[in-house]
This record gives sequence, structure tokens and C-alpha cells, in this order.
Amino acid sequence: MSDYKDLYGTQHRVPAATSRVVGPWSFTIDGGTLRHVNFKGVEAIRSIAFLVRDRDWGTLSPRLESEVDTRGDDHLHISYRLTFDSGEARLVVDVIIDATPDALSMSARATSSGAFETNRAGFTVLHPIEGVAGQAVLVGHSDGTVEASQFPLLIDPWQPFMDITSLSHNVGDHSVTCQFSGDTFEMEDQRQWGDASFKTYNRPLAEPWPYVLNDADTLAQSVVLTPGDAICARPPTPPVAARPANFPDMALVLTPDEAVKLAGAHGTVATVNPQRLLCHVDMDIGRLDWQFQAFAAVQAALPDILFDLELILSCTGAPATELAEIAARMQAARFTPDSILVCPSVDRQSTPPGSDWPDCPPLTDIHNAAAQTFPDVIRGGGMVSFFPELNRKRPPIDTLGFVSHGLCPIVHAADDVSVMETLEAIAHITRSARAIFGDLPYRIGPATIAMRQNPYGNRTIANPDGARICMTDDDPRHRGAFGAAYVIGLATALAPANICVWTPAAVFGPRGMSEMWPIVNALRVLASLAGQPVKRAQITNGRAELCVGEVTIIANLTPHPQGELGPFDWRVGR
Repeated sequence: MSDYKDLYGTQHRVPAATSRVVGPWSFTIDGGTLRHVNFKGVEAIRSIAFLVRDRDWGTLSPRLESEVDTRGDDHLHISYRLTFDSGEARLVVDVIIDATPDALSMSARATSSGAFETNRAGFTVLHPIEGVAGQAVLVGHSDGTVEASQFPLLIDPWQPFMDITSLSHNVGDHSVTCQFSGDTFEMEDQRQWGDASFKTYNRPLAEPWPYVLNDADTLAQSVVLTPGDAICARPPTPPVAARPANFPDMALVLTPDEAVKLAGAHGTVATVNPQRLLCHVDMDIGRLDWQFQAFAAVQAALPDILFDLELILSCTGAPATELAEIAARMQAARFTPDSILVCPSVDRQSTPPGSDWPDCPPLTDIHNAAAQTFPDVIRGGGMVSFFPELNRKRPPIDTLGFVSHGLCPIVHAADDVSVMETLEAIAHITRSARAIFGDLPYRIGPATIAMRQNPYGNRTIANPDGARICMTDDDPRHRGAFGAAYVIGLATALAPANICVWTPAAVFGPRGMSEMWPIVNALRVLASLAGQPVKRAQITNGRAELCVGEVTIIANLTPHPQGELGPFDWRVGR
């Protein structure tokens, strides 16, 4: 399969990255972003980029212009201009990259034209996670002090480091110091969103946002990397002992509107043959009788599939009263779910550090009421959004039969490399989740490339041109070979964590199924593995290998041929 649209589900192309080597440094430049900065062959920095976020935390795509590349003996100088548009306003950023054997720097000077509204504008630096999580770091602060600490091993729900002027950590047999200037920087543990990185960014989250850069305002920032001797290292973290795991049941997510459609075309799910359907009921949209009746009709048509209820509570009154009404309407409609996941409506939106928590009854009260209302149904808690929300607001596990959260690989970056790199973070997420709720049954989903609902803004981002953009509800790669390879990679990354249910797609819509899409064949094979023992699951060098029962699936997660596998190709063996 070599046609570009077959691979990516879109004809929207992106410029190829270019590689550079200067002395001990090697890196690529991709659309104005410095990527995979290696020092003497070891990755030191995952990326450095000047990024601009809109009021919904969407990443604005700049125009790259006026690029000049000058090379001398042991010296590289690159300059270019990034232009960001937001409504009628504009931010013009002149960027310079300087590389010598002794230092690698990236500096920027930005000028606004008009009132430019943003949640963040400035440099973002990503540190890798493999070989870094849990290891020693020296953190420089604005008062001149240097703090000896460690990168978090388990995922930190809040910022691990604040007021940062420099970060030094080991890179192979040396160290690399990353020096920041131009603003106040802090770090967040970006693994919790699925990114394979620790992120250092400017403008603290405690500051108001969005904010406005007024007409003719300027800002100047720089990031400088310098090598040094190795710092005192923390002993290597002992490997986590592998535990027996079975491959999870597959669910497909379904809304009431889609349930009405499925009731008249219930053979649609036979293309994948999942074990479950995840039925989304939202008290905020009203029409509760209609919502339950729609799911009851599908349940009558598909008696061999288990139905799970994802229940969004309005929580405007007493939880017991609201849940009693729900139970009565559900019984009247004759809808009988196998399980119920309860989540307050306000918890669909993230509460960032420094923000006030929205009004909501305590989770203990909500889940105690659910236990009294549905005593004979498996009850779950957690978040219908993502792991950060679960990590910051943890459910009372002693009342629950399972815990759940979703995944999305395009929260912060949407390029092909970053999306596949998020698979590195899955083990960190599941390990951190298990530290919260132990051996309680664990569910994941929905977990699709595209985002069904934006916890960080008022909307998902429209994508009429089929581009690669963050926080969109329609990512074209779901419909290409890329989507099939990604879902096999996701299954491989999740398999060791003994997940009991995962939801990698919807029934309909842009995150759903079509027999013409490569992901459907992959989902069909993965659904057939439910309940069987996981014998091997590993991702190395862009290749996923998953052995469950007597079936082995191998997938190429790259756009380059690997042995017998073409770009984003996969095969099944026994």
C-alpha cells in the first residue's frame, strides 16, 4: 500500500524533516521544530518549539517563511520566521538556531500585530521519558539556587518543578544543561496526557489565561543546551515484574442518536464483532426516556453483546435523587446494562493547577448513592476524559467494581511521529494508575486518535481539510493504514497492564467503522483475542509484536518498509 491517502486517510501532506549533525550534536528540523536532539548518539531533548495556544488550548499552525541555512566549519546557523494568525490579530516570530560543538541554542523574538489572544506563547521543551523518568536532575531557580531532585517515576498530577531557569540531567556518560530565559518556566509531567515527555513551558498556569498581547508588544526568549560531566546518578529503577494478563474485551462507543441508526442496521457491529457496546447517556441533554429507549431497542436486536452504560450526571441536586430518577427511567425502557460508569458532568472538563474546582457533590457521596441505587450492577468510577483528570480527582475505590479513563494521542501534538511516540507513555500511565487503585479491574476508553470531547476547552477543533491538528474530533489517519497500525500498537502497549475492557473506536462517525477502512480488519482480529492469555507484547524500533493465545500480530508503526512489512503494514501469524 503506497498511495498517500491509503496510508494517512488524507492527501494533506507535510514537509519532510531534515537531519543535521554538528560535532557531537545531531537533530532534525521539522516545520520549525527542533526534534530528537542527540548528544553523542543519546537522546537529550525530545523537542524544542515555539508554540502558540488559542483560548481552547488548541495549537495554532504557523506559516514558515524566510528560511536561511548557513553552514561553516563546526557551525550551523538557521533562521526563519513563523507567523501565527488568530482572528484579525497576528504574531510574527523570528527564530534563530545556532549550533557549535560546545552549545546548541534556539532563540526567538516575537511581535504582535493587533490584540493577539492566547493561552500560551513561547518555547516549549520536551525531555524524553525512557531512561529519564525516576532519574536525577538539577533544577536551577531564579534566586540562583540549584535543587537536586529526580524526574518523577510515577506520573505527577501537578507540576513537579516550578520557577525553572535550568535543568541538567545525564545523557549517556555526560550531562546536558538546558538553560531558559525570557519568562518564568515550569514543568508538567506530560506523560499523563499520553505524551512521551516531560514538558517545560513558559507562563505559569497560575497566571490568568487567556491573555492578550497588545498591538506591537514584543517578547524574547531563548533555550541553550550545553554539555558537561555526568551528575550524581540515581540507581537504576528495578524493572517491574511481569504479571499474568489476559487480553481485554473490546467495546465500541455508541451515542443515543447512533443507537437509533444501529437499531435499523444492527449487522454493522458484525464487521468487528466486539464483546461490548459502551452506551453514552448524558443527563445534561435531557430526553432521558428517549436515550434509554434507543439503547433498549439495540439491546433487543443484539442479545449476545454486553451493554455498558457511561452515565453523565448533572449533579445539580442530591445524587440519590438524580440516580433514583435515572434508575426508574432505565427500568421503564427495559434497558439492562451489564455495568454502569458514573461521572459528574463537570468532571468532563479539566481543572488545571491554580484553578478553582467546580461545584460538585463529593465523589464519595455520588458513588455511595450509585451503590444503593444499582446494588446488582457492576459499578465503575473514574473519568470519561483522560488520565490527568483521574489523577487529580481520584475516585473512592472501595465502592467500585472498576476504574476507567480514556486516551487521546493528539492533545499536545498531532504530527505522525508524536502520535506514534505516545505509545511509549502507555506503560507509564497504566503503572501510575495501578499505583492508585491496585488490582481493581481497569478499563480504557474511548481511546481513539481523534478526540470526542475536549476537556481543555469549549470545543473540539474542526478539521475540514483533513490536516494533522490537535484536539480535533475528526483525524483522517483513523481511516488510513496509519490508523490500523496505531490501534495494533495501542493494543500491544496496553496488553501487559491486564486491562479488562478497552474501547478503541466508535460504531459510527469519523472515529467509527467502515468496511473500506483498514482499521476494521485490525479491530476484527483484536476483538477475536478477548480473554486469551497475553504471552508477549513489545514495541521496539517502530515495530509492534503482540502474541495472544496462539496468535501473533506484527505491525510496522513507521512510514518506512521494515523487512516483509510495508509502511504501516501488519500481518497475523500463528
